Amino acid sequence: MISTKQTLPLIDHSIPVFTPFHGEEEIAAVAEVIRSGWWGLGPKTAEFEKRFAEYVAAPHAVSVNSATAALHLALLVAGVEGGEVITTPLTFVSTNHAILYNRATPVFADVEADTLNIDPNDIERKITPNTRALLVVHYGGHPCDLDRIHELARRHNLIVIEDAAHAAGARYHDQPIGALSPMTCFSFHPVKNLATGDGGMITLQNEEWDARLRRVRWVGINRDTWVRAAGDAAQYAWQYDVEELGYKYHSNDIMSAIALVQLSRLNDTNARRRAISARYDEGLRDLEWLQLPVERPGVFSSRHNYVVRCAFRDDLSSWLRQHRVATGMHYIPNHLHAMYREYVREPLPVVEREWLRLLTLPLYPGLSDQDVDYIIQVIRAFPA
Repeated sequence: MISTKQTLPLIDHSIPVFTPFHGEEEIAAVAEVIRSGWWGLGPKTAEFEKRFAEYVAAPHAVSVNSATAALHLALLVAGVEGGEVITTPLTFVSTNHAILYNRATPVFADVEADTLNIDPNDIERKITPNTRALLVVHYGGHPCDLDRIHELARRHNLIVIEDAAHAAGARYHDQPIGALSPMTCFSFHPVKNLATGDGGMITLQNEEWDARLRRVRWVGINRDTWVRAAGDAAQYAWQYDVEELGYKYHSNDIMSAIALVQLSRLNDTNARRRAISARYDEGLRDLEWLQLPVERPGVFSSRHNYVVRCAFRDDLSSWLRQHRVATGMHYIPNHLHAMYREYVREPLPVVEREWLRLLTLPLYPGLSDQDVDYIIQVIRAFPA
C-alpha cells in the first residue's frame, strides 16, 4: 500500500500520541506538600474532593488511587455481585475487569457507528431479570446518550454507572458529566485531561454510599488518619473501627496537590484540545477515504482523543511513524481478548467492523499548531 518513493521533509523531533501537560505550578504544589510533612490522605485530598464535586455539581466526590479502583468500588456499593452488568467492549480492560472483581458477569452491548459509544438499543435487547447495572463509557470524551440510557434504567430499576475516564470537563445538555447518574468514575492517569500521575474519583449523590466508599477505599476503617488528626486537639484521636473488608485504594496529598492545579486550568486545556480537534477537522474533512470523529448536537466533548477511521489503518499508521508521528489504537474490543471470550453471547457487528479501522492521532494541550499542520500534511500525502 505504501509507496516508499513518496516522501516529505522530516521534522527534527518526534510527535507522541499523548504526553502529560504541566507547568511550574504543579511542581511548586508538590514541593509544598513535601515540605508540609503530610504526604498521605490529608487536607489537599479533602480540598480536591470538595472542589471537584463543585466543578461537576455533584453532592459528593470520593478520591481514590486509580479509575480502576473507582470502578471496582462503585460496582461494589451498587451491589452487582451475582448479577449481570451491561457494558461496552470498546474500552480499556479496567472497565470490565471491575465487573469481574465484583463477581458479576459482563454482558457486552454493541456500539453506535458514529460516536463509538455503547448503543442504547442494544442495551435494551440485553436486559434480563439478572441485570443489576449499566456501565457506560464516554468514548474519547463524547458523552453517551444518557437520556435514553437513564430511561432504560428507570424502566428496569437499574443503576447507571458512568466510566468518565475520558470525560473530565465534558457536558451533556449543558450539564457537567459527573452529576447525572448515581455514580460517575473519573481517571487522572498521566495523559488524561486532568492528570495527577495516577488517581481517580467517584462522584455521587447518595450520602450513605459516600460514607461507605470512604470506608472501603481505606481497608474498611471508619475514621481515616486525616479525620482523626484534624479532630479536637484535646482528644487522643487514635480510636477507629474496621467495619467491613476494604481495599488500599485511597489517594494522597501529593497527587491531590497536582490535581488542584490541573483542575484550575481544566477548562483552558480542554479548550486547547478542542482547538486542535477543529484544526484537524478543517485540514482533513475533504479526504473521502478518512472518517473523522463526530460531536452530536447537545453534547460538549472533552476531546480526550482524536480517532479517525480508514480501511488501511495499519498502513496509515506506518506512514505516519516513518514521518516521526506516533499513533495509537483505542481499543482492542475486550470481548476479543482470551479471558473474555466465554462471556460473548452473540456477534457485535458494529464494534467488530469499526475497531479494525480506528487510529488515534496525537492530541494533547502542548501540541503546537505547527505540529498539527505537519501531521495534516503527512496524512494528506499518504498514497491512499
